[in-house]
Amino acid sequence: QVQLVESGGGSVQAGGSLRLSCTASVSGYTYSTYWMGWFRQVPGKEREGVAAIHSDGATRYADSVKGRFTISQDNAKNTLYLQMNSLKPEDTAMYYCARGGSWVSPLAPRQFGYWGQGTQVTVSS
Repeated sequence: QVQLVESGGGSVQAGGSLRLSCTASVSGYTYSTYWMGWFRQVPGKEREGVAAIHSDGATRYADSVKGRFTISQDNAKNTLYLQMNSLKPEDTAMYYCARGGSWVSPLAPRQFGYWGQGTQVTVSS
């Protein structure tokens, strides 16, 4: 079992920065290789992949956030981060972290099995 808890959301003006955190609690048997991802969703739209990082350090980003967002992980703390810079109003969404097996498509939300409860990010113009 994997439990994920996000934090760090909030309200910021366009051009500002936020850092999201996701702490994982793992119990029982889990795969030693995996993807951890950040996803976002606005009401009425499908959840979309933002960034993902493999347990070996490989990363993937959505085109919309490349050069502005950075995903990282601290394995000693079982924590995933998303540093978001140069935020835009269109980045406003509920942000979720998720964990999936090594075989998943890293930005495809339906392939991830474990999800946090989400943290709201609001960017005002």
